[in-house]
Amino acid sequence: MMTFKKALVMAIALPLTLGSASVLAYGGSGHNGGKHNACDIQGGRQVFRALALTDAQQDEVKSLRGANRSAMMTQRQGLRAAMQANHDQMQALLLADNFDDVAVRELAEKMSGEQAEQRMAMLENRHKMLNILTPEQKEKYKQLQSERRAKCEARWAEKNQ
Repeated sequence: MMTFKKALVMAIALPLTLGSASVLAYGGSGHNGGKHNACDIQGGRQVFRALALTDAQQDEVKSLRGANRSAMMTQRQGLRAAMQANHDQMQALLLADNFDDVAVRELAEKMSGEQAEQRMAMLENRHKMLNILTPEQKEKYKQLQSERRAKCEARWAEKNQ
């Protein structure tokens, strides 16, 4: 009877122990245990929050973000369709009997042009947002960004050792 109880306890405890160990080894849930750090996309917002914006500046930032968000939502559908078409075209070129370097170059240039347009729109929006800042806030922003970059570089160097 004692062996049966020991076996039963082991049968219950072993999966629980292994499950707990795997969760701890993985490092928690998702993306830093659900916490954002200075190296992810939310880190930029943290830097912006540290600038002590006036109420008027906060309202302007909020309206710019809202306008950008709605523009991005409408643009996203077209971008997905274009990306899918480009991917399908790329797959067709890769699966063709002969490599068509002219067609591949044209597709690559088309894809690069689309990426450049997206980057231009993003940078234009960021420029508008940063032009809300006073010269003192811009200096503080530069300093915070520099500190953030140093932390990220240190973290990436530590990870890659």
